Formats: sequence, structure tokens, C-alpha cells
Amino acid sequence: MAIFELVTAEWLTYYLIGISFVSFAAFGTDKWYAETGQSRISEATLLGWALLGGTLGAYAGRQIFRHKTRKQPFSSDLHFIAAAQLVLLVFLAVYLAEWPD
Repeated sequence: MAIFELVTAEWLTYYLIGISFVSFAAFGTDKWYAETGQSRISEATLLGWALLGGTLGAYAGRQIFRHKTRKQPFSSDLHFIAAAQLVLLVFLAVYLAEWPD
């Protein structure tokens, strides 16, 4: 059984919404921790949530919470992850369009 038979568009949509929410919440939590002097969420963890598919949540969290919007190399790393995911999405769209039924 191919992996593409197991992953439906509906499942993928729910996954991306869920992981984006987690990523968004992580940015909000880290901002709150920064303001209250608590132990912070690492940049690697924040980028990890984006890498797992939470890029939209990461970008939304950055803007809404005004958190890590100018920090380098964090911003460049997040942009790289988003670009790589876009390339992957285009590749999958082309590949799946040619997938035999």
C-alpha cells in the first residue's frame, strides 16, 4: 500500500491546521515567557514546529505577537523552511497529477 493511499487531502488539511495552531501557540507562549522572565522555548523548537508543517502558524504568531520578526538568523531559517515547503508542495502537486489511477 502506497503512502499516498493512506494520506488523504482531508487528513492533511486537519494535520496542517493542528500543527499550525501548535506553532502559533508556541510563539505566543515564548513571547509571554520573554516578557515575564521565564525559561524560553528554544529557537530550534520554534523552527521545528514550522518544519513539521506549522509554517503558517509560525508566520501568524510572529506578526500577531510581534515576536522574532527581526531576529537573524532565525528569520532567514524560517524563510528557508517556507521556501523548501513550497518547492515540496509544487513537486507533489506535479507528481500526484501524473500519478496513475
